[in-house]
Amino acid sequence: MNQKELATFLNLSQTTVSRALAGYADVSEETKRLVLKTALEHGYRPNSSARRLVTGKAGSIGVVFPMERNLIVDPHFLEVLAGLSEALGEVGTDILLTPTIAAHEIDTYDRLAREGAVDGIIIVGTKVEDERVEHLAKLDFPFVTHGRTKRGSEHAYLDIDNEGGFRRATELLLDLGHEKIGLINGQPDRNYADDRLIGYRKALEGRHLNFEPSLVVAAPMTVEKGYQAARAFLSQTVKPTAIVCGSTVVAIGVMQALRENGLDIGKDISIVAHDDGLSTVRADLSSLPLTTTFSPVQAAGKRIAQMLLDRIGGEAVTALQEIWPVDLIVRTSTGKV
Repeated sequence: MNQKELATFLNLSQTTVSRALAGYADVSEETKRLVLKTALEHGYRPNSSARRLVTGKAGSIGVVFPMERNLIVDPHFLEVLAGLSEALGEVGTDILLTPTIAAHEIDTYDRLAREGAVDGIIIVGTKVEDERVEHLAKLDFPFVTHGRTKRGSEHAYLDIDNEGGFRRATELLLDLGHEKIGLINGQPDRNYADDRLIGYRKALEGRHLNFEPSLVVAAPMTVEKGYQAARAFLSQTVKPTAIVCGSTVVAIGVMQALRENGLDIGKDISIVAHDDGLSTVRADLSSLPLTTTFSPVQAAGKRIAQMLLDRIGGEAVTALQEIWPVDLIVRTSTGKV
């Protein structure tokens, strides 16, 4: 699907679609999300052939997403895309959104790199051991990762201090007298989830408390999984008096389960969530303002775009490695035991 076909499908002008994909401020957030989501679903591809003939560059960067992970409806992924599109739109660079399946993912990266379809690639959702990073590094093809890997010293990345943020979140709850603290974390092969678990465990170790595996759940960051995890915690013999959530999206499901069980959040049980600054889920404007760790993911998307452009321009990998701090914002969802 090209841009004209995308505009016709959405019953929007081609100008509106172009400006939405480029992240212009005069296009509403709702329209941007609709255009991005539809572009993902229908495999929108910008026509870069003519530009490549003139400049020797494709004039686009690639983002690959495995369909099994349902990233097209993941608000975190869409927020990153919004940041990318805004920053790249300012310099006239397109985003090539390429769906794939897990079994063909490496082949997809290989094709994009070898065929010259893009000038660089952004890898999202890094794993502790990430074969995508290994493959692109061997090809010596420009790429930046959103998150680190075990090979962090060898590639360009932007990450946040997940370990420090979740250590501080857990320590806040410990300071309030909580000792049985649940953690709803991401999937264990994801680097961010590994770092967060390390931070959680270090906080417990610092107070000479034992790590209890029954108080840790690894799951995708969705409302449904948050709801299920909270219900599972409440059915245990040893119930947590506080829960640390990997996302404000997860926290929505957790709060629903807790309220169904008659628990007063902030009094009977405390919640801390990680807030990516999602435009669709505001931690400060929820029915109960959430205590959060905070780092804005859309701003990260903008910065990653610039980092990749710099890498394409020849900037050294070691100059393109950033770890952003994580803030802790205390609101009314946390209280003493």
